[in-house]
Formats: sequence, C-alpha cells, structure tokens
Amino acid sequence: MTVLRLRRLIVLGVVGLVFLALGSGSATAEDPSKTPPNVVLIISDDHAWTDYGFMGHPAVQTPRLDRLASESLTFSRGYVPSSLCCPSLASIITGLFPHQHKITSNDPPIPEGMTNAEFYRSSFFTEGREVMNRHMEAVPTLPRLLAERDYLSLQTGKWWQGHYSRGGFTHGMTQGQRHGDEGLVIGRETMEPIEAFVAEAKAQDRPFFLWYAPFLPHTPHNPPERLLERYQDVAPTPSIARYWAMIEWFDETCGELIDLIDEEGLAENTIILYVSDNGWTQDPEGPGFIRSKRSPYDTGLRSPIMVRWPGQVEPRFSHELASSVDLAPTILKAVGLEPTEAMPGINLLDVEAVARRRTIFGANYEHNAIDLDDPAANLRERWVIDGPWKLIVPTELSELTEPELYQLDADPAELRNLAEAQTERVGQMMETLNQWWTPRP
Repeated sequence: MTVLRLRRLIVLGVVGLVFLALGSGSATAEDPSKTPPNVVLIISDDHAWTDYGFMGHPAVQTPRLDRLASESLTFSRGYVPSSLCCPSLASIITGLFPHQHKITSNDPPIPEGMTNAEFYRSSFFTEGREVMNRHMEAVPTLPRLLAERDYLSLQTGKWWQGHYSRGGFTHGMTQGQRHGDEGLVIGRETMEPIEAFVAEAKAQDRPFFLWYAPFLPHTPHNPPERLLERYQDVAPTPSIARYWAMIEWFDETCGELIDLIDEEGLAENTIILYVSDNGWTQDPEGPGFIRSKRSPYDTGLRSPIMVRWPGQVEPRFSHELASSVDLAPTILKAVGLEPTEAMPGINLLDVEAVARRRTIFGANYEHNAIDLDDPAANLRERWVIDGPWKLIVPTELSELTEPELYQLDADPAELRNLAEAQTERVGQMMETLNQWWTPRP
C-alpha cells in the first residue's frame, strides 16, 4: 500500500468517525440509485490547444490527459468565449457570456498615471474588485445551483471573485485576493485539501462538486528539474522547454486527481470535465506570450473539452463545435437539474443538439476594464465561428483595424485574411454575429 493511499484511508476513517459521532444522516444514502453523480471540473491555465499528446504535439508528454481523452467524449474543437483568465473562469462557473455576467476583464479601471504596484494597493483596486465580486453574486453559479441537490462544493486554484463562498462554494481555499491567494498552492505544492474534501463527502454520503483550477502551466515556469531535463534537448529554446515541462507537471497532477477518484471507487458515479481557461503561445525568447492570450485568434481561444462518465458517456473524439459555456448546462442536466433560461449553451451529451449546432460566439475585452457595469465599453473584438469559417470584428479599442475572415480547416494558424475576397460571406456572418449580441453604438 502506498503512503498516499494509506494517508487517504486514515483521513477518510477520521472524518467518518466524526460524522458518525454527530449522528448525521443523508436522504440520498437510503436510495443510492437516486444519488446524483459527483462532478470534477479540471481547468488548465494558459495552455495552448495544440500542446497535448492526444492533440498531436510531437514533444509534449501528457500521458494522463491522453488517457482521459481516450476515456471521454472529447471535443477537439472546443472554445472559450474570451481569451483572458478572469472572464473565462466566470463564464465557466456561470454558464454565461461575459457580456451577460459583466465580468469582462481581469482588473478594474486603473487611474491614469498610476503604476500597477500603486494601483493594487489602492482603494480604486479594492472597490473595483468588490463591484466585480457583486456581479458574480448577482447570477446563479454551479455551486449554488448544485446545492439544490445537496452537493458539497470545493474551490481550489484560480478564483478571482473574492472569498470562495461568494461563488457559492461550501468549501474552498481562496480567501479573497486577486486571483487565488492560498488556493494557488494546489497542484504545485499539495493535493491534500482535495483528499480531505473527498473523504468528507464520502463520509457524509453526499455528492460533491470539485473545482480544480491549478496555477499550471501558468507562469512562473519553474517546473521540477526532472521534468525540465526531459525537454532541454528537444525544445527550440530554454523558455519553450520550461513551458513544455510545466505542461507535463500539470498532467501529473491531473493523474493524481483522477487516481484519487478511481481508487476511492467513485469513477462510475463521477463526471470529470476538462477545459483550459485560455490559450498560450510561448515567447521563444522569454517568459511571456505572443499572439495568443488576450487575442481573438484560436491560439488564445481554442481548447479541447472532455467529458468522462464511465458507463454513461461513450468515449469518442468529436470534431463538432463546443464551448465552455456548454459545461454548466451539461453538468446541470446530468445531475437532474435544468439550466437557467439565461444560459446560452447546450448539453454536450445531447447528440442531436450538438449535431444541430453550426455557430459559436465570443468576445474579447480590455485587461483593465473601462466601465465595470457596461461590458460594451470594454469590448475589443467580437467573433463568430460558422462551420470552418471564423469572422473577427474589432472595435476602436482593438489593435485590429478591419474585420478578419479565416477558413480554419485550411488555415488553422489564421494567417490568410480572406475578408476582402469573401465580402458576401462576411456580410452574412456579421448578421449572425449581430443577432447574438449587438453592443450599443
């Protein structure tokens, strides 16, 4: 027996004794057939859609995620609606587009002439973040909705909207700082909060929702030396080697989490879902990124999306379109709840709904908001994908000056703008985009 396994059994035993001593009970425990499935949501952080073994990368090793993909309904054409951490995560947990939940940016407006260091210490920052936190409290979230079915819920890793309880979580790590504070040690330093939470949920015989959003492979790119050595001779530059090693480190932590679920006998009654918050193209000469995060291109927006549910979901690869706003309705339907009327996504386990879909949408915004209550004021670009075609429409805040049209199946890197040659198609797709959301003039 491994030390890790022994530790899990000890934690489970202690929690179980305490629970029994309290004399608590659970209605669902009397009828296991009506117990809804546990839900585990894995969210990678700053991770390119190409940088997985199962997506065809020639060097990056992701054996545990490769296995998860082989056991899942895996959408290779998954997308997030915005290529920036905070709004992307807010869309995942609410099932809403940023213009619906109003969290469009990473940070509040920064006064002119103030440095970032000064801003983060100022009342402008704290008061602005409070406005953003209240936006989260104003809409239903997965933890609050799942509580209707007696779920316990745990937040770990990235979380921008104040104390974890403000998102409806019953348990959590983040105490309220900008993007995760104490929660950011998950995966990088420990998995014990997850082990203890799963043990508690089992002892109480209650279903659980687990938000696993580790600060990986996000910078700082400081992987274990044993992993970095693997890539130093195959990567084109040292910075790319460090990024690739971070991905494998993240993969290892995903494996540890999945092993916990499987070894505790929870696999068949646990849905595991996977997505990245946004993409990343490593700057070969330094720690930063190029043409990816914060951009309207697939390098910033595309991510594989996976759903594993043994015995309930047939594993297969799908090239249909999927969006992270689909995760909330998919989860809610699976546990016997209905999505809210405001949720625009579809149930990814509904084969007919997935087949009918032809278009998905999104928008990018300023990193620091201009107006926290008016999403349109912060808008940089809107975009729509219709089959293999993608249209990007900029505003005056964008670095782009004209609409851009790409045929993704023939030009996945989006290097050949066909807008001038396809004016009729641009007009049709512009109409579709405006039907989705037309910001104020």
